[in-house]
Amino acid sequence: MSRTLAAPRIVRTREWARPVPAVRREVLHADVSRDEGRPPLLFVPGFGHGAWVFAEHWLERAAERGFPAYAVSLRGHGDSGTAPRADLRAYVHDVVQAAAGLPRQAVLIGHGAGALVVGHALARYPARAAVLAAPVLGGWSLLGAALRRNPFGTLPAVFGGALRLRAGQLFSRELPEAVALSYVDRLGRASVRAQWQLLVRQRVEPPVGDPPVLVLGSPDDRVVPAAVLDRAARRYGGAPLLFPGMGHDLMLDARWTEPVDAILDWLDKGAG
Repeated sequence: MSRTLAAPRIVRTREWARPVPAVRREVLHADVSRDEGRPPLLFVPGFGHGAWVFAEHWLERAAERGFPAYAVSLRGHGDSGTAPRADLRAYVHDVVQAAAGLPRQAVLIGHGAGALVVGHALARYPARAAVLAAPVLGGWSLLGAALRRNPFGTLPAVFGGALRLRAGQLFSRELPEAVALSYVDRLGRASVRAQWQLLVRQRVEPPVGDPPVLVLGSPDDRVVPAAVLDRAARRYGGAPLLFPGMGHDLMLDARWTEPVDAILDWLDKGAG
């Protein structure tokens, strides 16, 4: 199946002329009890989310299964350095630098807008494999869907404010309300520039080395429509792996074990 990807770029003039400023990067990790040479996993959270969203459950689960697991907070998120004018290019830089610092060739796993960042990072870093979970690919249709489902939380972002997502958009009803609200209270925000860039659909270059890419999500996601999951999977020559009944934040929802175990099973079967 052909891929609808842009042609690769050999020389990135802008990156030579205007390098991305360095910031402190928060990287959380869970070590395996015995290193069996499996590839490290680098989890990349979406906008407003920090590395903590993976430290809640998925890092330890991956380590229990023998995968060294890491999660990076994009600049301006979590405990990484502040960056009010950061753009997508800077976020991609953070992921590539974090991956390059790992002991072996890594698997990149991005969630939400972090999946878009991973898509761009794959053109710069030769990943072992990649996973795009509930991928937010951008475009004006994304804004339209967000305005219909959460107008009061979305309108401020149109005018440079923070995008405020509701617990009902992020989680299923199976997650206790108090837990869901505690997670929402911990969310931050992306830079205004990055938020605006997300509205313009980004052309993604082909991955370096053609790694296997798994796309997964929920048909009941109230942030990412099912059609977006299908389109993302077709881009990489496959079909999405679906988890009905789950919300957008798969890694924090009540049935968080299902998607992470599916990812690890996919890697165990040879993708990684």
